[in-house]
Amino acid sequence: MTTFAEARRRSDRTTVYLLLLPALLPVLVLSVVPLLRGIYLGFTDARAGRNVDTSFTGVENYRELMSDELFWSAFRIGLVWAFGVTIIQFVLALGLALLLDQPLRFRGFARVMALVPWAMPPVIVGIMWRLVYHPDAGLLNEVLYRGGAEGLQHNWLGDFSTALPAVIVVGVWAGMPQTTIVLLAGLQGVPRELHEAAAVDGASTWQRFRSVTVPNLMPVIIAITSLDFIWNFNSFGLVYVLTAGGPGGRTMLPMLFAYEEAFRYGNYGYAAALGNVMVVIIVALLALYLRRRLREANA
Repeated sequence: MTTFAEARRRSDRTTVYLLLLPALLPVLVLSVVPLLRGIYLGFTDARAGRNVDTSFTGVENYRELMSDELFWSAFRIGLVWAFGVTIIQFVLALGLALLLDQPLRFRGFARVMALVPWAMPPVIVGIMWRLVYHPDAGLLNEVLYRGGAEGLQHNWLGDFSTALPAVIVVGVWAGMPQTTIVLLAGLQGVPRELHEAAAVDGASTWQRFRSVTVPNLMPVIIAITSLDFIWNFNSFGLVYVLTAGGPGGRTMLPMLFAYEEAFRYGNYGYAAALGNVMVVIIVALLALYLRRRLREANA
């Protein structure tokens, strides 16, 4: 026999589910269903066009992918891009967060200005930096010219040796604000009493940073670097506007390669297989990274 308390609990549980439904429906429709659809397409020969028959091909797409040198080249470039942007923006963001955590004048204004790149859409950022890097009328080459360094002028986005580093610089500039804000929030959560006690014991600024700040900030560091790596590896809009994968594929990231296969060549099944493989590899890399960092943090 159902008691009043059990009936009340069931009613409360039903109410919770009903309240969660408006938030879960968009996630289900816009994320889960497309994900499952993409996994399915990776095992088919789906192609663009009307009235095109789609048949199940098993692991044929994945067998072809294993020998696709263009994909593995894009994957290697993607790793260089993701690691490069993530590491550089973390180091710079940590320095900026430490600076903004100090009691400086106009600190509030400086914090707002640090968010400006984050507020700009990737397409706008890409167009702006294309103008900066323009070989003839770009701001960078103009500054070099007026500074007497004409020999350093360059076609930054059009040269094989400088295209990827130039794009990495843009990625760092565009992605640093959110990393800075997260690290700044973490710094403000470090108890001031620990720093004061360490200072009384004679610890230097560097020793306090290494022994007090970093251990307390480690959970935040692990979280933000993991998220940054995922975001950077999945970058599309910024690099597409800057170089569209050129010159000669030197900035062809995995997402750009999958986009080209799907929407330029119409190979939906093969592009879906590329996406599935990238998801598996990135999850494996992140699992190894998180396991190592968590083990270091708990040591």
